[in-house]
Amino acid sequence: MSEAIAVRKCHEIEEFHRCVVLQREIWGEDDLEVEPATLFVVAAETGGQVLGAFDGGRLVGYTLAIVGYRDGVVFLHSHMTGVHPDYRDRGVGRALKLFQREEALGRGIRLIVWTFDPLETRNAHFNLNRLGAIARKYSPNLYGLTTSPLHRGLPTDRLVAEWHLDSARVVGAISDLVKGVDETPATVELPKELDRWKLSNIAEVAKVQARIREEFTSWFARGYAAVGVTATSTGTAYQLIPWSDF
Repeated sequence: MSEAIAVRKCHEIEEFHRCVVLQREIWGEDDLEVEPATLFVVAAETGGQVLGAFDGGRLVGYTLAIVGYRDGVVFLHSHMTGVHPDYRDRGVGRALKLFQREEALGRGIRLIVWTFDPLETRNAHFNLNRLGAIARKYSPNLYGLTTSPLHRGLPTDRLVAEWHLDSARVVGAISDLVKGVDETPATVELPKELDRWKLSNIAEVAKVQARIREEFTSWFARGYAAVGVTATSTGTAYQLIPWSDF
C-alpha cells in the first residue's frame, strides 16, 4: 500500500458523515438502507470502532465495528469495511483490518466477527486465506432483500467469519508464513461460470446459492469449519475441515 495512505481512528462528526457518503458510493443502496452517521457516533462512543483510510485529506476506505457479547465473551462485530473503487487492490482493505486487529488486541479483545457473501470468492480468499479467519455458521438471507445492485435481488445469505486475533493460525496468515491447505476432507464448490452468470443469468446464480446453502449448513452441523478457498479445474472450492482439528 502507498505510504501516502494512512489508517487511523475517526473522531469528528464530519468524518462520520464522510463515511456515510463513501458508503453510498460503494453499495449504491436506497437511503432507507444506508447506515446513518448517528450509528458511527454510537459505535465510536461505546467501545466500537470507526476507522478510516486517508489519502492525504481524502477518505478512501473505512471500517465500522460495534461491540458484541456472547457466552461471556466480549468481541467486535465488524459491520462494514468498504474501499473506494479507485483504491481497490492497493492493500487498503488489508491495512484497515490489520489496524483493526491491533486496536482490538490493545484493549484485550481477542475476537472479531463479520459476515460475507459466500458467492464472492475474492472476499472469501481475503478473509480465510489472507487474514486467517474461519467460518462455521451460515446465515440465510441475513439482511433481507436490499436495493443494492451488489446484491442483485438475491437473498443476502452470509457466512460468518470468526477472526481469532492472537491465534497461531491468524498470526501465521497475516505474516504470510502459512501456505494454503492442499487437501481437505470436505469442499463446497462454486462453478467457474459464476462471475459470468452474475452479469447475465441470475437464475443460475440463485441455483448455486440454494445448493451451497444446503451444503454449508450440512457440513457446519457436522462440526466442520471453512478454512480456505482454492482454485480448481472447474471453478473455486471452499475447503472445510473438522473444527476439532483446531
